[in-house]
Amino acid sequence: MSSAVSGSGANGQTGALGGLASQFGGLAALAGISLSGDSKKSEILAVLQSESLTEAYIRENNLLPLLFPKHWDPINKKWNISDPEKVPTLWKANQYFKKRVRTVVTDAKTGLVTVTIEWNDPKLAAQWANGLVRMTNDYLRNQETEEAERNIAFLTEQVIKTDVLGVKQAIYTILQNEVEKLMLARGSTPLKVLDSAFVPELPSSPKLSLWLPAGFVMGLFAALLLVFAQSNIDRPMSRP
Repeated sequence: MSSAVSGSGANGQTGALGGLASQFGGLAALAGISLSGDSKKSEILAVLQSESLTEAYIRENNLLPLLFPKHWDPINKKWNISDPEKVPTLWKANQYFKKRVRTVVTDAKTGLVTVTIEWNDPKLAAQWANGLVRMTNDYLRNQETEEAERNIAFLTEQVIKTDVLGVKQAIYTILQNEVEKLMLARGSTPLKVLDSAFVPELPSSPKLSLWLPAGFVMGLFAALLLVFAQSNIDRPMSRP
C-alpha cells in the first residue's frame, strides 16, 4: 500500500492531511481495529462448525473407528472393507458428524449458542462437546495472536521507512493498539463457556414418554391380531 503526498503552503498541508487520513484509514482496516460484533460472532461460529476444525478434531482424537464401528476390526486394528472407495475417510466422518452428531443452535433473543453432541456414549458426548469448544478457542486465539504480531512487524517497518513526523505519530497510535490487541489475544477466550457439557443421567433418546405408549398400543394391536388369527384356526371348516 502506498500514498503519494505533495504540495506546499496551506493547500499542500490540506492535501497531505487528506492523503494521510486515506492511507491510515486503510491501514487501520488492515490491522483489524474496527470489527462489528455480529461479524465477529459469525466468524467464531463459522470456525466452530468448519470442516477443517472438525476434521482436525476427528484426526487428533482418532474418532474414525468410533464413528464407523461396523467397518472397523478392533482386533487387527484395520478396516474390514475390501473396496478402497468405501473405506471411511475424514471427509466422510466430517459429513456424518455434521449431519448426525453435532448441532449448533443460536438463541435469537439472548444470542447464546448451544453446542449439542448426540452419541450412544454419554461420556464421549460430553468430552467431544467440550473438546470442540476448547479447540475452537485455541484456534481463534492463535489466529488473533499471529495477526497482531504480523501487524506489529509491518507497522514497525513502516516507522523505520518514513521521516515524516505526522506519519510516525499516526503509525505509533495504531502500533499501540496492536500491542494491546496482542496482549488481549494471548489471554482471550472467544467462546466463553457458561455451562460445560456434562454426562447426562438419562439418555436423550429414545424418549420413554413417547415410546412406552407407542409400545403399549403396538403390543395391544399385535395381541388382537394373534387372537383373531387363533380364532380362525380353531373354527371348524364347514362342509359344502
